[in-house]
Parts: sequence; C-alpha cells; structure tokens
Amino acid sequence: MKNNMLWNRFTALALCVVLLFAAVPLPQAFAAPEDEDIVSDTSDTGEDTESTDTTSQTDNANVIAAASGAPTLNAEAALLISPDSGMVLYEKNADERRYPASTTKIMTALLTLENVTDLNEIVTAQASDFENVTADSSNAGIKEGEQVPVIDLLYALMLPSANEAAYMLARHVGGTWENFVDMMNERAAELGCTGTHFSNPCGLHEDDHYSTARDLYKIAYEAMKDETFANIVNTVQYRMSKTNMHEERIIYTTNMLIFSSYAAYAYPYCQGIKTGHTSQAGNCFVGYAEYGDAKLYSVVMGCDDQSTEYPEIAASFTDTSALCKWGFDNFISKTLVKQGDTIKQIQVDLSTDTDKLVLTAKNDLVSLVPKNLDIEALTQNPVITAPESVDAPIKAGDVIGSVTYSYNGMDYGTVELVALSDVEMSPVLYYADKLSNFFQSTVFKVILIVLAVFVVLYILFNLTFGGMRRRKQRKNLRSRYENSNYQRRRRR
Repeated sequence: MKNNMLWNRFTALALCVVLLFAAVPLPQAFAAPEDEDIVSDTSDTGEDTESTDTTSQTDNANVIAAASGAPTLNAEAALLISPDSGMVLYEKNADERRYPASTTKIMTALLTLENVTDLNEIVTAQASDFENVTADSSNAGIKEGEQVPVIDLLYALMLPSANEAAYMLARHVGGTWENFVDMMNERAAELGCTGTHFSNPCGLHEDDHYSTARDLYKIAYEAMKDETFANIVNTVQYRMSKTNMHEERIIYTTNMLIFSSYAAYAYPYCQGIKTGHTSQAGNCFVGYAEYGDAKLYSVVMGCDDQSTEYPEIAASFTDTSALCKWGFDNFISKTLVKQGDTIKQIQVDLSTDTDKLVLTAKNDLVSLVPKNLDIEALTQNPVITAPESVDAPIKAGDVIGSVTYSYNGMDYGTVELVALSDVEMSPVLYYADKLSNFFQSTVFKVILIVLAVFVVLYILFNLTFGGMRRRKQRKNLRSRYENSNYQRRRRR
C-alpha cells in the first residue's frame, strides 16, 4: 500500500510539472494569430508609373514621354507636367542639378508676396543692393537712394529681370539679403525641392547656386497660386510709378513668347513665367500655358542662345512652345469624375440608423489624358482605397478613402472619397461591441488560461499534499490516544 501511495504522489507531481511547462508558451500562441487577422485598407496603386506600354522614348535614354511624337529639344534638361493631375508628360534629365540663372527670381517673388502685406510699401535703394550686381547684368535703372514701391520692384524683378530689385526685396523682407537666402532655402525644402540650393536672390552665377527642372516646377506651381504673381508674369509691359529720382517709365518683359503677338515665334497660350540666362547656365525658361480647360507647366534649362527655326530668339522659347504644342495636341482635358459622384458603398457598424455608407468624390477630377485613350477603359475599374467597414459616428464630408484612375500603369489622377451623410452612433451597440471585443481579445484568453492552470494546480496540489496532511493528522491523533501518560492526564 505504501508503494501505491508513493506512485500516486509521483504521478500527480509529474502531471503538475507538465502542465506548468505547457502553460508557459500559451500567451505567445494566442498572440500570434492576431497579427494574421489584420487586413490592410490600402491597395497597391502602382506608384511606379513608368511603363514601356504607355511611354515612348526617343533615342536619348534620359527622355521619357507619355505619348508618341515628342519633340526633339535643344535643352539639356526639361519637364512638361499637367498640374491638375501631377502627371509628367515629358521629362529629360529633370532631376539633374543645373544653374537656374534668373529663374531664381520666382522664389524671390514668392517669398516677397508671402511676407509683405502692403505692396505699396516704399523701399529705399541702398549701396549694398548694388554691391553684388555686375554693371552689365539686367536691371531696371534704379539708383541708390531711390524710393520704389514693393509692387513696382516685383514687376521690375519679373519683367526685365532687374537684379538690383532682387537685392532690394531680399533686404526688405529678410533684413539682410543673406538672411533672405536662408529663407529661400528653407522654403525650397518645405516645397519638397531636393536638388536646390540658393546662394543669392537673383540667380547670378555662383558654383553652389543650383536647382533642377523638377524643383523649379514645384516653386513656380506654388507661386502661381498667388493672383498678383500670376498677373505680373503674364504682363508684357508695365509703367513704374514716379519716384524721387525718376519720372514714370515703362519696363518690358523678357518673355519673347508673349512680347509681341505679331511675331512668328509668339505662343498665344503662354501666360508666363520667367526667363533666365548666364554663360554658365545657358538659356532657361519656366513656362505656363492654358488651352481651354487644359493647363501645362514647362521647364527647360541649358538651351542655346539661338533657335534653329528663329535665330533671333533663344532656343529656350522654341523648346517651350514645341513642348506645349505637343502636349495640347496629344492630350485632351477630361473630367474623370465629378464632385458628388457615388463611387462606393461600405458597411457601417455601431449604428441603428443604417448599415451602409455612400462614399462620393470630394471634388472634380480633371486630367490630361492621351487623345487616343478610351476614357471608359480608364474610368471602368479605378483603384479604390477605402476600408470595407467603418464605425459610427460619421459626419457628412469626412474623408474615408480615395480613388485613383490609372491605365496600363500610368496614373491620371486621385480624388478623395467623403461620406455622403451623417451617421449617428448607438451607445448600446458601442458598449456591446467593446464588451465583445474584450471577450475576443488576447488579454482575456490569457486570463482564462492562467486561471485554468491555477485551478488545475490547486486541485492537484490538494489531491497530492492534502491527503498526506490529513493522514498525518489522523496518525498523530491516534498516537496521542495510545499514549498512556496522555490518557492518565485526561482522567485527572
């Protein structure tokens, strides 16, 4: 019988040890599947939009065009882009660092308009404004001590490309032109420019003063949001007001595409923006054109002084008009989706009002698309990035997702999806959901497992050691009764 007792104790202890070791990895085992249950709400929208099926490349491997028949350019670097969709129609060395010359002044004008509220403020020309301006560089004839309104300085900056105006504005806005250059570089970084560094506010050559075609587009795009800037760069001539040193005088633009509508090389759809030239940079031009609803930005850098077709103007102008003409000829402006169009329905949880939510386009999406592209094929299967369900409460206009229209790997635009209507939350369903989630959570499962292990261990412990303790107590009690001295003491 003694052997039987020992065997039962040994078996119980062994079972306890096995259960303890088995319980150790249980929290990990229940935690792992939770990661597998997470479903991403985002879809692969094919951010890499370069595709051999939708791009035609010229003999130059650095050139990428989104349609056939792209012009051969004189420019060393170029970019043509549709601002409505951000679609690049043409690019050549667009991220190559090059000297920007006076296209730098776009940033100077942008910072001035962002920091000066009264454009009629007077700025007095100081000697320091002329220290870094060479005598043969472009100017507006401003003299030391002359008092000029900010608005006139902006026109002088952007039309005849006056370098003294750049330094006057830089000092007026930044305190010193050096501080202003720091502001230029900070603003460029804010706009996402990764290949740009400014060393002066006018663009005269310095080895560490550079930009890229893509960065110049970003700066110009931001500047064109300002109505004053857009009006200035589309102006052929401007009458500067009378000053303490000058009578009224007329200044003219250096943009030959708009200078004379009668010239053979004029481009009637051009509405700016800025020319630039140094011997190191060659001829540069940042352009903007509109044709109907379609808009295009162009940048060309490193062009020759003479165009092959029109030797009297720089190749930067003919390159720009050729790019824009090609863009408008081969692409057409189409409304892919209208504001309020229903795009998708998704499930709504925690509400008794409805179980469905309609998602609509937040705004119109207008994009340039190739003229030979089947619009139905483009809009038939858009890539929708939205969750399958959302929890109430929801307000009308809340952004829930987005829809991207693409074809053969080329993105033609993205628009946000918003809730069509309000959906109220049910408090009862909310707390029931919280309770349900808790009972299904890993924490709750671990708590149950730990409690179960302790209960089993407690039972086994009692079975093993409780019986031994009770038997020992009974044995001790019998021994006390059998002891004669104990019995005599009890009789007394």
